[in-house]
Amino acid sequence: MDPISQGAFGAIFAQTVSSRKKYLAVSILGCIAGLSPDLDALIRSSSDPLLKLEFHRQFTHSLIFIPFGALIVALCTRFIFKKYLNFLESFFICFVGYATHGLLDSCTSYGTQLFWPFSNERVSWNNISIIDPLLTIPIIAFICFTIIKRKKWIAIVGVTYIFSYLGLGVLQSNRADVAGKFLAKERGHEGIKLTVKPSFGNLILWKTIYEDNGYYYVDAVRLLSEVENCPGTKIKKLNVASDFPNLKQNSQQFKDIKRFYWFSQEYLGLANDKNVITDVRYSAVPNEVDGLWGIKIDPLKNNNQHVEWVVNRSEYKAKLNKFLDLLLGKNCIKEIN
Repeated sequence: MDPISQGAFGAIFAQTVSSRKKYLAVSILGCIAGLSPDLDALIRSSSDPLLKLEFHRQFTHSLIFIPFGALIVALCTRFIFKKYLNFLESFFICFVGYATHGLLDSCTSYGTQLFWPFSNERVSWNNISIIDPLLTIPIIAFICFTIIKRKKWIAIVGVTYIFSYLGLGVLQSNRADVAGKFLAKERGHEGIKLTVKPSFGNLILWKTIYEDNGYYYVDAVRLLSEVENCPGTKIKKLNVASDFPNLKQNSQQFKDIKRFYWFSQEYLGLANDKNVITDVRYSAVPNEVDGLWGIKIDPLKNNNQHVEWVVNRSEYKAKLNKFLDLLLGKNCIKEIN
């Protein structure tokens, strides 16, 4: 989730557990605790572009690390908050704020290692977008009113809104799943490994991905009172043996493909540039396969050299217009059962 949302979640949940009316101090400390797990983003390497993917949302985001993370934040901020809160109060606020982070991230589709070190599974509940103003902006308003009015019930209403919005995301996710299965069945496909995820910043337009006969089929569905299908396209599923027959299995690039395979939750496709492997889960336009990021294979590299990390920043304006058209229902067809 974006940093603003993470900080806001930490702050408002901290407000609900504060037994004293020092809501400004509590909100700031909860915000800091809610943000702090993302310090793992500092773990990176100039020579290994995938190191950041392995450690982001790993140990700092796991459930078992919550008390340790909270203790570190409480100790590091003690000199600021000792005038307002005793140490046990500070630790408790940090614990609550810190705990919101990994759970909120798990609601997105990126993947969070909640159960590290017992499992490296990337938990993705896929019920909200990584950035969603309709979730974040009202929370910030509830936080501000709680501080101004010094009334805990306002924060409690804010938390109720959070759970209601997340619940709506679950409902929409289930509707998108049904719509995705309908699309696959309509085409005569088995629809193996169907995944749905909300598009950027909303719970109306959803991306659906399923696998059939060596291809990933990517579509969008628009979910209001009625379901509308927005047919998309397909991309060849990565097959390392046939797509890169000359890549040695003991080479670092081959190992990097396996690491990227784990990160992308196995959703790897071969882009138009045949040397680029893309993460099919993410695209600016939900029914397209123009991936936001990927890795580039260079067969001429030495065995010990890593892949190249590539980011797709092309044609933003055109992609934004396509996205808005889909959000407004253009090029979408009402589903007929």
